[in-house]
Amino acid sequence: MKLATFRLAGRRFVGLVSYDRASVAALAFQADERGALAMVEHLAAGRSLPEVTSPALALAAVQLEAPIPRPRRNVFCVGRNYRAHAQELKGSVFKADEKPIDEWPIIFSKVPESVVGPGAPIRLPGSGITEQIDYEAELAVVIGRGGRNIAARDAMAHVWGYTIVNDVTARDVQMRHAQWHLGKSFDTFCPMGPWLVSADEIDGRNVRVRLWVNDELRQDAPSSDLIFGIPVLIETISRGITLYPGDLIATGTPAGVGMGFDPPRWLKSGDRVRIEIEGIGVLENPVE
Repeated sequence: MKLATFRLAGRRFVGLVSYDRASVAALAFQADERGALAMVEHLAAGRSLPEVTSPALALAAVQLEAPIPRPRRNVFCVGRNYRAHAQELKGSVFKADEKPIDEWPIIFSKVPESVVGPGAPIRLPGSGITEQIDYEAELAVVIGRGGRNIAARDAMAHVWGYTIVNDVTARDVQMRHAQWHLGKSFDTFCPMGPWLVSADEIDGRNVRVRLWVNDELRQDAPSSDLIFGIPVLIETISRGITLYPGDLIATGTPAGVGMGFDPPRWLKSGDRVRIEIEGIGVLENPVE
């Protein structure tokens, strides 16, 4: 099942994406600012999928939004979760961090207001705020069944599905403040989409994650290379913290980020960032 949030004639809908990813059909469901989040909650409560109320609409005829346009709370994120990525940034972002790379996951978050959908611009905040904007392709887990103190062995039963997130980052802000929240949370710094894919369609523990900037392949790695896999991440984040249906966990980014080049290759106005994760689809956004 692929759940999309889209607009047509000024109205918001939640719909089912076709198997070939070419069309979407609206469901008999009152879509509010939560978009497909409300449908995940609906299904997690044991209710049946609403009926389709429209003929299939070509994706080109609708405006796709982020599948969860307004998360219920901050997006959980994981840092330094691919060994090669940790290595490429060890002299910068991770310079002061001397703890073993596989001891505990690094967890931070992005505010809900940073979320934008497919095709929406990543907006550069401007001179005097940040000059070092970077990209990070990430597989994001969508929680289906909530819980607290979830054991790793039980964690996959709590996964509803997956989507794509671009963890856009202001590197200078990230290092200046010696924490990651501010540099990760600017408006438009969390492109998400193109839809949610249920866990019965793909196994997020082994999918290929790739990112291009202006048709140049920059990142390419399987999610099986994660230092801390999805079950461990869910176990860690749910320790003493209740997870709810629709919560999002961005699992970390592979090597190849802009800061890892010498000299660094920051995003600039006019760039296009394209992320593809097998089994999910493509998320593409311009930079302005």
